Amino acid sequence: MKRFLKKLLCWTLISNCFLMTAYAAPAWPAGPDIQAEAGVVIDMDSGAILGGKAYDTPYPPASITKLLTALLVLEHSKLDEMVTFSNSAVYNVESDSGNKLNVAEGDQLSVEDCLYSLLVHSCNQAANALAEHVAGVTELFVEQMNNRARELGMKDTHFCNCNGLPAEGHVTSAYDIALMSRGLILHHPDIRQYTTIWMDTLRDGDFQLANTNKLIYYYDGATGLKTGSTDSALYCLSGTAERDGMELIAVIIRSGTRGTRSVEVAQELLRQDGHDLLNL
Repeated sequence: MKRFLKKLLCWTLISNCFLMTAYAAPAWPAGPDIQAEAGVVIDMDSGAILGGKAYDTPYPPASITKLLTALLVLEHSKLDEMVTFSNSAVYNVESDSGNKLNVAEGDQLSVEDCLYSLLVHSCNQAANALAEHVAGVTELFVEQMNNRARELGMKDTHFCNCNGLPAEGHVTSAYDIALMSRGLILHHPDIRQYTTIWMDTLRDGDFQLANTNKLIYYYDGATGLKTGSTDSALYCLSGTAERDGMELIAVIIRSGTRGTRSVEVAQELLRQDGHDLLNL
């Protein structure tokens, strides 16, 4: 315990932040003002809550939803399996609203390539195609998502789709996002190979991947994880970072801008004493 506290104090999660009892319900730690409506910081190894603000309040999570999509895919398929894009995966009105993968009905990509586009570029078409690959139809996959969420202890969550686009009743909380982030990393640590990519291409360079998580580029020790944004969810981010073998998860929900969500997560991760906030 002393070694754990020493690490926390050396890296200073946030000014005057003290280690809280595991799974307690602390107020947001004293320090820089957090403008987002909700957030939480947990320790990766123990799952202990280190600080939180409205962390059990349900909100729309936007594309952070795709973390649980990825977890189910990794649990029920192999990376070299081929995913066939159906008409509904390609031309569904929801998936056609953005993040196009430049695929046509009948095109095939490996599960691994679909995961790249899902986690790095947040592609909705990849989410739909992977859901159909695992469960046959997206509705059954979403049912499996909700079952898996309960298994992970996510008590404030109900998913209506696999991509995170707005839907009535599609909600989760900051703490539940931290739980599914932790579950994904603990059970599939190689996921960092995807979530730490800054830029890449797929389909022989035809499709450009650009990570929406700016911490990967600017924050030393960042290991992921996933962003999300819609008009109803505003800007959300589940960020992970590791230094000296200690890893934390910080989640921000309903931040006002794309930039502030990155700054607010950076504040809550392993910030060294005397460092100014990142200018993201």
